[in-house]
Amino acid sequence: MGEVILRPKGSIDIMVEAEVINPDIFAGKTKSEIEELIVWQGTKQLPLSGFFDVEGSAGSTAADTKIIIEGDVPRVKHIGHGMKAGEIVIEGSTGMHVGSEMAGGNILVKGNAGSWAGMEMKGGILHIKGNAGDHVGCAYRGSWRGMNGGKIIIDGNAKSQLGGGMNGGEIHVGGSVENFAGIRMNSGLIVVKGDAIRGVGAQMSGGTFVVSGTIKQLSPGFEFTGIEKNPKIGETALSGEFAKFAGDFAVAGHQKEFCSHQRGCEE
Repeated sequence: MGEVILRPKGSIDIMVEAEVINPDIFAGKTKSEIEELIVWQGTKQLPLSGFFDVEGSAGSTAADTKIIIEGDVPRVKHIGHGMKAGEIVIEGSTGMHVGSEMAGGNILVKGNAGSWAGMEMKGGILHIKGNAGDHVGCAYRGSWRGMNGGKIIIDGNAKSQLGGGMNGGEIHVGGSVENFAGIRMNSGLIVVKGDAIRGVGAQMSGGTFVVSGTIKQLSPGFEFTGIEKNPKIGETALSGEFAKFAGDFAVAGHQKEFCSHQRGCEE
């Protein structure tokens, strides 16, 4: 496998849009060709080498290409946008839109990720070891259809509107989420090991949302349907007793939502 190492050159003031950091684009290119790839900073088009030292060369195909970013790049956006194969490892935190519209391959973020991570994702695996911002796996502004395939794993917490408009795939959060997670969810699975604040599954018409902790304020369109012990959803097995709710009856059609492992929901 070809391996390309990118080392950030100091701090960045204006955000850099770097969709070119992508195994599909790096594949078959030499070190000098990768250095000459164009990124955007505001209205300026600049070479990738203006922001990164480049070492190594890519594989002949995207599947044979691994990109390693050695350091924090919180002001670099769109890393891995639309990637179809290969691997990206970010050995620190990253900016917005990491893995947006990705269709295959693997991205590992060892730090935190900004908002819109995995936006409208179609396949592959995006693993964020730290925390994530708003709109993970969500639909873009003006669209109703978010993530429809693949898997997003967040070891830490996520902010608001996680999985908005979700149409398939899986999102697993090791910590807690904030407001309106799973809003307008149509299909797929979201599992949150921690707590949620409010609006979980608002306007959802399909899919399954699991909260192992407490939902502070349950959406009014859901009805309690009973207790389920050690439920299994697809390949995901859960341990403990879960209060089970159906909804959202505020919209036509509904699916099921599991909430509150053992402790119950706060009204």
